[in-house]
Amino acid sequence: MIWTAISGWSHHWVSKRKYHFIIPAAVDWDQPFRADALLGRSDHLLHGLIHSNGFGHLVTLRCCDGGSTFLSGSQIMDIWDQLCAALRVRAVSVVDLTQKHSVDLRLLLGVTNGETWFSRWGYCLAKGCFNVSASTYSAALEALAALPVDYLRSRHVRRVVSIYRRLSDKPLATVREFLRCLLDWKHCEAPLSPPSVKTSPRLTFLLPKSCVMKRLRQPCQRFEDVVDLLQCRWSKKRLLNAAEVVVDKLREHANGTRISRQAVRDAARGAIGDTGLLDFVIKSLNDTVVGNHIVRRVPDPKNRVLHFSLEEFAEPEPEPQLEPDLEPEPLELDSERTPHAVRWPSTSDVERDLRAVCRAMVEARSEAAQAVLDCKHWVKWWGLRDESDDQLRFLVEWRPQLREATELTRPMPPGDIVVVPLHASIGELLIEAEHALQETYCFFVGFQAESLDGIAGENWDPVMLGGAESGDTIGVHGHGADMETGLRCQGGTDAWDVQCVCGAQDDDGERMVACDACNVWHHTRCVSIADGAPVPPLFLCMSCGGALMAAGPILDEALTVPKVK
Repeated sequence: MIWTAISGWSHHWVSKRKYHFIIPAAVDWDQPFRADALLGRSDHLLHGLIHSNGFGHLVTLRCCDGGSTFLSGSQIMDIWDQLCAALRVRAVSVVDLTQKHSVDLRLLLGVTNGETWFSRWGYCLAKGCFNVSASTYSAALEALAALPVDYLRSRHVRRVVSIYRRLSDKPLATVREFLRCLLDWKHCEAPLSPPSVKTSPRLTFLLPKSCVMKRLRQPCQRFEDVVDLLQCRWSKKRLLNAAEVVVDKLREHANGTRISRQAVRDAARGAIGDTGLLDFVIKSLNDTVVGNHIVRRVPDPKNRVLHFSLEEFAEPEPEPQLEPDLEPEPLELDSERTPHAVRWPSTSDVERDLRAVCRAMVEARSEAAQAVLDCKHWVKWWGLRDESDDQLRFLVEWRPQLREATELTRPMPPGDIVVVPLHASIGELLIEAEHALQETYCFFVGFQAESLDGIAGENWDPVMLGGAESGDTIGVHGHGADMETGLRCQGGTDAWDVQCVCGAQDDDGERMVACDACNVWHHTRCVSIADGAPVPPLFLCMSCGGALMAAGPILDEALTVPKVK
């Protein structure tokens, strides 16, 4: 499932019209169209928004995992991209919040391929949150990609990487190589197993020695590694302590025999007061190594009641090192040196391993991973396309007067596109520029154009002789812009003074708090306010707080009432 949100173009003038392009979910195909019912929903397969000035947003995109029956995410994205190209859209922004199986795809695909999912369609980084630059983003990706797999501290990752190395016959030295292997493995089919050979005591001597099968035990996992993959409300320490208690009770009561689940629960309940914790641990113990014992769980063949037993566990001996010029002898299936069979990983196994690798990678390089996750604003630019026809295209920008410029609180937006014939005059270009601003933006409803910048000549002179070429930017002067309207900029008319400690000087869409003394905005994360925590009733930035602390003794002395003798 791919989720996005609206962001970008906050400094643009408010457009008079905006167009929504929606592919509804399968359950809504036969429903009547009602704008109030559709526009506020987030379960559409595709929701795109394009303003009348040619700038748009990709609001929502969902693929097969999110409700699509026939279309994949790439197919829906192809439809949107071709639609934007056909409509001559100038630019589209997207906030990449894509997740799949609780993994951020901009982190996974960025480290694996060096680009995000949206980069396939030409989207590039617009801006990074928390003042993360494009160079910082690229350096963070390379640092994560070049991280050695053996440097990861997760026991689960270290164990499974050896399995994939044997199956793929590749070194898988770095995180990028390992993630690429896992993503490729999701689409691999398990090979056909060899036909089973039925043996008989009388015919065993007739079979080749390599065909004599030996039944292998189910491979065991250490409970510490199992805990790393569990999601529960108890800490790892409590889970390990509870597992040790269960093993102690099994050793006391089982006496080498099997004991039922209820008997195990009754024996351990006195030492573990939390019955929910006890049931969760018992359920998780199956072919699991706890301390020096293996906990086995098998159902009774008669009544299907679960029974537990203990076995002694011995660490496997390390394989002998072979000299480089010697080849290893072939192993026979009935040999005592036979290694444990490697089970072919299923799709769910690969997805579990992907999550484990991503978690371990974030723990090992937390700052680099956070820099990648902070780059979520992407944009695709089509720009001004000069068609091969008998038309001239210009970008027309409003040039405010001095009084009007002092009231503007945001940067000037890009100009609007004006198309005129090759034989048009400068006066006709002036009229078209006036109409374009009036018809496109609420701010210029009563605007009257007076003159043009960037082109020389009188109103009756041809545009071709004015020194401007198709694709140039032309400034337009005039009067009548509605400076009193609240529909001036998409992001409002309020002026935000952003000077965060991370270096950000503009609103990047992240949560912020303003200093109650100087009214300067800061990221809550940068001033140690958690995302879910409420903003304190009184907040002072470091500058104002430091100045107040420095002035504390002076204020105390000034406010102290002298004693009258």
